[in-house]
Amino acid sequence: MQLDAIQAALREQGMDAWLFYDHHYRDPIGYRVLGLPEDALVTRRWYYLIPAEGEPRKLVHRIESGRLDALPGTKGEYSSWQELEAGLAAMVAPYRRVAMQYSPGNAIMYVSLVDAGTVEALRSLGTEIVSSADLVSRFEAVLSDEQIASHFEAQMVLDEILAEGFREMGRRVRAGRVTEYDVVQWLQEAMRRADLVWEHGTNVSVNENSADSHYHPEFMTAKEIRSGDFVLIDIWARKNRPGTCYYDITWTGVVDREPSEREQQVFEIVKNARDAAIKAVKQAFASNTPIAGWQADDAAREVIAKAGFGEFFTHRTGHNIGNALHGNGAHLDNLETHDERLILPNTCFSVEPGIYLTGEFGVRSEVNMIATPGKAAVTGRIQQELVRI
Repeated sequence: MQLDAIQAALREQGMDAWLFYDHHYRDPIGYRVLGLPEDALVTRRWYYLIPAEGEPRKLVHRIESGRLDALPGTKGEYSSWQELEAGLAAMVAPYRRVAMQYSPGNAIMYVSLVDAGTVEALRSLGTEIVSSADLVSRFEAVLSDEQIASHFEAQMVLDEILAEGFREMGRRVRAGRVTEYDVVQWLQEAMRRADLVWEHGTNVSVNENSADSHYHPEFMTAKEIRSGDFVLIDIWARKNRPGTCYYDITWTGVVDREPSEREQQVFEIVKNARDAAIKAVKQAFASNTPIAGWQADDAAREVIAKAGFGEFFTHRTGHNIGNALHGNGAHLDNLETHDERLILPNTCFSVEPGIYLTGEFGVRSEVNMIATPGKAAVTGRIQQELVRI
């Protein structure tokens, strides 16, 4: 646990304390931030309060009195609910603004993990509960130099695997029969050889399937890829070591032909939306201007809306990326959520606007960016035209 860094962050954000609470492993964020083992048996409630100044305080059940012994601070114990209420009141009494894994109105549901009853109980004691969302971003999403380097390791390998995957797809189409699932298997085998790992599956989708932004081909139902088809590939992976950072990209192309006028139109709109979000983030970091996730989303969404395709852009513009594919930093989102979390230096995130025309095709153009103090940049290849497969 980074106690000094947490207390400095609390002071910087004008918060008096950060209160962690768990029962039956409800809050995995707390375990990671505090450095607690995630496989411990937790059958009783525990509380851990880190003040902006001074020594942390613990409150644990006597049956599991050693649950927080690995952490610094004084310890209080309880058995009865009356002791619990009294102990909790004493713990928070010196503090007015206390952060918890809470989000007003469940707006940022990724960190909204504390139950309403606990929030109500603390408010009844006169405590103002505020969201820990930006604190979580700082301690969950900010990458080390080693993690940033690991992202570029994955990027260099995965860019080449994707390019060769498109070529292999074309060879198989012209040589005989190949399905979406077959191409997924080829890509995943190439990733295994490169010592990459990934969550869930790779997406290879043809024609109308590409209009489903979370399509995943299965062996029995995957479509055949034929000459003349439109194809989307979404692929993501990280190096097979603890703590490494993901790389996540999406490209689109056409098989054995030139794009239609409509395909070209949609691709250009999506490309321009992607570039608008990239520009907004770059300019903000270059000028040292804070930028929230929703603002970057708006930059991309405005381009697509003005082109008349707003209703077909059905997901957020991007997501935080770390050791988990979808991390706990700011998402580029003003659609699914109004993400007010700031994009922090030394964080990685995707920029991936899309237009999905049900029954026809879908275009998504996804790149990754890493922001550092004074600079934000795309980390890999940037698709500028539809791939000719």
